[in-house]
Amino acid sequence: MKILGIGNAIVDVLCKVDDKFLKKYSLIKSTMKIIDEIEFKNLITEVKIEETISGGSVANSIVGLSQLGNDVGFIGKVKDDDLGKTYEEGLKKENVSYLYSKKYEPLPTGSCLILITPDSERTMCTFLGTAGKINDNDVNSEIVKKSDITFLEGYLWDEGEPKKAFDKAINNSNKVAMSLSDLFCVERHKSQFLEMVKNRIDITFCNEQEIAALIDAKDFNEVVSFCKSIKRLVIVTRGEKGSVVIKHNDIVECESRKNLDIKDLTGAGDLFASGFLHGHINNLSLGECLELGTDMSSKIIQKIGARLD
Repeated sequence: MKILGIGNAIVDVLCKVDDKFLKKYSLIKSTMKIIDEIEFKNLITEVKIEETISGGSVANSIVGLSQLGNDVGFIGKVKDDDLGKTYEEGLKKENVSYLYSKKYEPLPTGSCLILITPDSERTMCTFLGTAGKINDNDVNSEIVKKSDITFLEGYLWDEGEPKKAFDKAINNSNKVAMSLSDLFCVERHKSQFLEMVKNRIDITFCNEQEIAALIDAKDFNEVVSFCKSIKRLVIVTRGEKGSVVIKHNDIVECESRKNLDIKDLTGAGDLFASGFLHGHINNLSLGECLELGTDMSSKIIQKIGARLD
């Protein structure tokens, strides 16, 4: 297997709302908020559902890699409920090997309400459910060892059982890639993430705000200096400024695509990672990897949801 993704198995529920809706529920645009089951049920009664997808950040990336013709798999915890069955079927339809045996769990399968505002920004309200209870017993070390790269998401990391799952995956991996996932996620786990990025992660995906927050950088020059110093592969997306990859003293940049018909930014970072990793495992140059990542993210933001047709 080329790449094994390990992440939160979340059923994405896409809805269109206006800014007043975000204000009404004290939601901060473009961030992800963890909510409980009661909050989720209250919110979902107030919106019109556009689409339901087997999602989660790394799962989106893994599907993108599958669509590019790669042999990939995914581990994510679900319950043997209707949503759990739907989740598994959704990934299998995308030719992703779903490497988790669902069973009865005290909590239901996780869900994420993705609220899309007219400016195409997405604000996420996530009820993790059983996805957030992943533990080391859910990660098969033999499967990890047989994969060229293990791709992890920062959303998955938390103290306790998820940390044990994270550690087991890293300790048995041939190469580890990780997405920092979200600014609030970085701020919650700053010291732990910093240690991992510096010492344990081979490939880090992040946006400019996330990496700046991680190292308390005042400007992008400080970000570049830090990335050079750790001598690992760091890929930073910068919105309209494009993207940059830093490896040792090599710095390669790629411009963003212009004149796009942007409809929804959901999955932009996830599909960017798909394109970059596809290039990486096929031994393309850093510049070519960035171009592939940019192409994938440009395509996904011109449609609703995080799946390319």
